Amino acid sequence: MCRVAAYYRVSTDSQRRSGLGLDAQRQSVRSLCNSRGWEIVAEFTEVESGKRNDRPQLQAALDHARLTGAKLVVAKLDRLSRNAAFTLQLRNSGVDFTCADNPDVNRLTIGLLAVINEDERERISERTKAALAAAKARGQKLGNPNGAAALRRAGKGNEAAVKGMIARADAFAESLRDTVVALQSSGISTLTAMAAALNDNHIKTARAGVWHTSSVRNLLGRLGL
Repeated sequence: MCRVAAYYRVSTDSQRRSGLGLDAQRQSVRSLCNSRGWEIVAEFTEVESGKRNDRPQLQAALDHARLTGAKLVVAKLDRLSRNAAFTLQLRNSGVDFTCADNPDVNRLTIGLLAVINEDERERISERTKAALAAAKARGQKLGNPNGAAALRRAGKGNEAAVKGMIARADAFAESLRDTVVALQSSGISTLTAMAAALNDNHIKTARAGVWHTSSVRNLLGRLGL
């Protein structure tokens, strides 16, 4: 029986606490292992951006796989790294690894997929920056520089009132309309990509937090986009 070291990664501590993302990754990896008759003997969870390569839990997973002969399994290729060179180093590390969403890739195709994924992320980033710069040049106000605190200070009456909360949420969403439209015009069409773009551009949520697919969905719903 193939022994598996499972590796899961989320980008923020709030995702780890809520279980958002982790549950889906675990389900994906376990589904693959069950279908192949593989046994998960160790699990490693990292809270770190995929842009960074100094990840102790990933190193621990690699060390475990190398010492025990286990296969390293992740839910998706981007859970390992967003950096193609880093993924190629993993491919050449001597550790057998695969991805639950594409378990039949070989050592050649996983390298090609890593390069293609990185190129697409760079293109999206370039289009996003260009779209935001163009919108700013047209005089559009992007983001909400004062954050949720300014909206609360500007509010009147009882903030616990439902109508007041809805009004503030709508006002916050409206302050981001030009930003969202600019991002959409750059080719960003999924909730995940929109959340990543907002976070990469240091635009906070109404509660001064990071964006997730659920918060982006709510934002688009309020804007009717």
